[in-house]
Amino acid sequence: MIFCDRFAWRPAHKSLSEAPDSNEPGELTRVLVGLIHAEAVDQDDPARVEKKLVKNLKWGARKNDSRTILLHSFSHLAASKADADFTAALLERSARRLEAAGYQAVQTPFGYFLDLDLQAPGRSTARIFVDIQSGD
Repeated sequence: MIFCDRFAWRPAHKSLSEAPDSNEPGELTRVLVGLIHAEAVDQDDPARVEKKLVKNLKWGARKNDSRTILLHSFSHLAASKADADFTAALLERSARRLEAAGYQAVQTPFGYFLDLDLQAPGRSTARIFVDIQSGD
C-alpha cells in the first residue's frame, strides 16, 4: 500500500484480451493505493483473503486519515498468480465491502498496464507492506 497526495493513471496497454476497452484516465487525491497481487493459493480460501485484504486497507487508510481507497491489480509482482477472474472478483467484492463501511472505493481498469503519475509524502505510514498469507 502507498498513500498518495495525488495518484493519476491512464490506460497504456491492454494485458488481458478479455478486459473491457478502457481509455479513460483517472486521478484521486489523498488516497490509499492498494497494489494488490492475488496468488494461486488465495483461491483456496477467498473469504479469508477478502476479509484480511479489506481489514488491512481500512487500517492503512485510517493511518493516513483518508476515506478514499484505490484498488489496483498488480498481478506481475510474483511467480504465483491467481486466475484473472478470481482477482477481478476479489477486487469487486472488496470494493463493495469498503463502500459499505463508508469508504470511497475506486478501481483502476483491470487487465491493463497503466501510465502512472503520483505524489507521495515521505513518512513511514505512507508505505505499508502486508503479506495476507503470512499469519492471521
